[in-house]
Amino acid sequence: MPRGMYKSGRLRKIFVKTPGGESTIHYRQRKPSKAICADCKKQLAGVPRELPGKLTKIPKTARRPDRPYGGVLCSTCMRKKLLQQVREEK
Repeated sequence: MPRGMYKSGRLRKIFVKTPGGESTIHYRQRKPSKAICADCKKQLAGVPRELPGKLTKIPKTARRPDRPYGGVLCSTCMRKKLLQQVREEK
């Protein structure tokens, strides 16, 4: 019977085959949910789905797209927002 901390859905089960031929269960943390666009709620491309500890080891340019509102808005919503800002300035 697993310990209480392993019975919750917080950890995911990974079945590992040992050299003796038996399979044992290893528990790993689940990955966070996918990043979504703030406007249209579509999944963001170019944003990795990693644990915070691993994200800090990734270079900043690999964490989010290098464009205005990168990692917050998808490319189509970003284009709409920039066009709207340019129209308001005139």
